Amino acid sequence: MSQTPYPHLFAPLTLGSLTLKNRVLMGSMHTGLEDLAEGFERLAAFYAERAKGGVSLIVTGGFGINAQALGLAEHAAHSTLCSEDQAMKHRVLTQAVHQEGGRIALQMLHVGRYDYATGGVSASAIASPLSPHVPHALTHDEIEQLIADYARCAKLARLAGYDGVEIMGSEGYLINQFLAPQTNQRTDQWGGSVQARQQFAIAVVQKVREALGPDGLIIFRISLLDFVAQGSRFDEVIDLAQALEKVGVSIFNTGIGWHEARIPTVATVVPPAAFSWATRKLREAVSLPVITSNRINTPEIAEAVLARGDADMVSMARPFLADAEFVNKAAEGRAQEINTCIACNQACLDQIFSRQAVSCLVNPRACHETLWPLQKASKPLRIAVVGAGPAGLACATEAAGRGHHVTLFESAQHIGGQFDLARRIPGKEEFSETLRYFENLLKKRHVRVCLGQRVTVASLLEFDKVVLATGVKPRLPEFSGLHHPKVKTYIEAIQHPEKIGLRVALIGAGGIGFDVAEMLSESVHGAQTDALTRYCSEWGIDPSLTQPGGLVAPQPQVPGRHITMLQRSPGKQGKRLARTTGWIRRTQLERRSVQQLSGVAYEGVDDAGLHIVVNGEPQCLEVDHIVLCAGQESDTSLLAPLQAAGVSVCLIGGADQAAEVDARRAIEQGMRVALAL
Repeated sequence: MSQTPYPHLFAPLTLGSLTLKNRVLMGSMHTGLEDLAEGFERLAAFYAERAKGGVSLIVTGGFGINAQALGLAEHAAHSTLCSEDQAMKHRVLTQAVHQEGGRIALQMLHVGRYDYATGGVSASAIASPLSPHVPHALTHDEIEQLIADYARCAKLARLAGYDGVEIMGSEGYLINQFLAPQTNQRTDQWGGSVQARQQFAIAVVQKVREALGPDGLIIFRISLLDFVAQGSRFDEVIDLAQALEKVGVSIFNTGIGWHEARIPTVATVVPPAAFSWATRKLREAVSLPVITSNRINTPEIAEAVLARGDADMVSMARPFLADAEFVNKAAEGRAQEINTCIACNQACLDQIFSRQAVSCLVNPRACHETLWPLQKASKPLRIAVVGAGPAGLACATEAAGRGHHVTLFESAQHIGGQFDLARRIPGKEEFSETLRYFENLLKKRHVRVCLGQRVTVASLLEFDKVVLATGVKPRLPEFSGLHHPKVKTYIEAIQHPEKIGLRVALIGAGGIGFDVAEMLSESVHGAQTDALTRYCSEWGIDPSLTQPGGLVAPQPQVPGRHITMLQRSPGKQGKRLARTTGWIRRTQLERRSVQQLSGVAYEGVDDAGLHIVVNGEPQCLEVDHIVLCAGQESDTSLLAPLQAAGVSVCLIGGADQAAEVDARRAIEQGMRVALAL
């Protein structure tokens, strides 16, 4: 093999008696499969594909150290590790990874007061803002028992065949709750001073080291930045790390932000490798290797982080949902073929918080490998896919991968459809990576691509199967003045924001309405500062690392335009936005002084502006432009003529269902149709 373009990324790393073949850690993520009776076989297939794909070390999703650790009694039999019988069931995971040449560590977890059903237990009886229940304040004897439970879990992990363990000490879970003044107000040996608040973490590591012996791998996931009021100061984080070095930690992994923190840490608004500068400060203060995490999703970013000395290893989790072969592709100089994580959260975090098995918007097979095996077609067919949006691209490439002869038609001069619009929204630029991936895959799988062509029924008669992925078109509301020069569609606004005036009314407050509002409200000074500086300023992150929890006051944003968002229905706008990212979008627009009006009736547009009625009161919004974001309609104009001609045809994506254009549904549907051909 030729020399890798990522020499730091592919340098080996020795941790005690264990040598890792590269600097890539597949970070812990709960998949939901851990909770299912039949989930371990599926989880083994999922991990095995990633180990085969080149990951040197995998950390499992968090397994409870005892039956109460996760706060979900119905899952205790599957997602905890506290008996030898359970350890034997874990062997299917460890053996699958080892057979593919990888290493795997078990993450040991106790959620503490994040037990949303009962309030759980914690250092002090202080409820999480995410739970209505107050936790039980642990007694001294209960704390000693928990420490023993961690040690027992570690010993069982070795019995199960794991190469080591990761102790979850961040993200606001139990160990983190002992460390922070916000959640630890004890006055005994486990609280009060900084040193006393650190004793639980230190005692856990000591007992785990005793259980594992001198050679067992111990990763400690340390909370680098809590992002909560009265969180740990950074000098306290350093003190803790130095103390943990002395009692047996092998390597530090870094966690960013508690679950209750109101700063986005993994969404698209977060710049790439946004926290590696803080990891570097930790690395400079300890002698052990340090892992950095969050928003590292390309080999170029990972290599740069390592090359400048920010960390010794990089942790990526969701990028391995997107592409199991990420590491091998990078090593072989095929980075352009990597299916990049776009940090949308729609099929991973949104799913897990709804207690469903995760997947991936750009790779629906993730965690479903055994359910949707990739198999060659028994008989190659001639297939036409009409429309090169996400659904059409997924269908065309998957069908071609199965051996079918595929022609992809697109009326535009480029592929992408709604993704071509989405990638223009600030914070969604990485959607371009998905189009880059599909463009390369179309070539590799020899799909015939016909751009700039509006197909006719006659041109489709030669195919055995026609798949219509013709997408959507903007829905036009019914009021007078729709053709006034002030009125623009969301497509026109996204493609040419420079042509939109300073006073804007948006009709529609769904996902596309929020996209347009975010684009048009972006600060007029935003382009003058780099993305990381702007992100830290807008969200209140302390660059000096001197304030508790890493927090400072967010800086006021100067909006680029005066925007009013309107919707017909009453109530709060954005209620249907994604669970884990909707709050971010609502917060951004609030800070940018975007006005929101609900329960609006539209009267019409004229030279004076947009005439509306709100609460029975007529008014006129004196705006430069009115942008229509009132939803979409399916484009099915070819369906009836094709059916009349006897052509075998099916609809996918927006052509099948237009409500709140859903790329996740579209790509999965495109893949599933292709697998059935």
